[in-house]
Amino acid sequence: VQLVESGGGLVRTGESLRLSCAVSETISTFLAMAWFRQAPGKEREWVASIFNSGAITYTDSVKGRFTISRDAAKSTVDLQMNSLWPEDTAVYYCAARRFGRSAFEIWGQGTRVTVSS
Repeated sequence: VQLVESGGGLVRTGESLRLSCAVSETISTFLAMAWFRQAPGKEREWVASIFNSGAITYTDSVKGRFTISRDAAKSTVDLQMNSLWPEDTAVYYCAARRFGRSAFEIWGQGTRVTVSS
């Protein structure tokens, strides 16, 4: 399976970006899809998840600003990011977790988001 992210770029504080993850398999075959990010000099952190059931969770720092969604017909998972802050600067990764697995084990190559102040 392949995950390919797109949509990263350079924006100013307060602006928006929409990231997209194209999945080479039907996304309904996965227990959950997620977005993670890794800022310069920091460890990778979880951002948001969307489960096969439709449940959605976010890390506190992005609640109310980011929205994760999926399109089963297109096998894509998007992350709409509004009101971006410089602290959101990071490489954003799409990840997939299969049923019966306890972790996200399938990763994309990442897309870079830079938010200038």
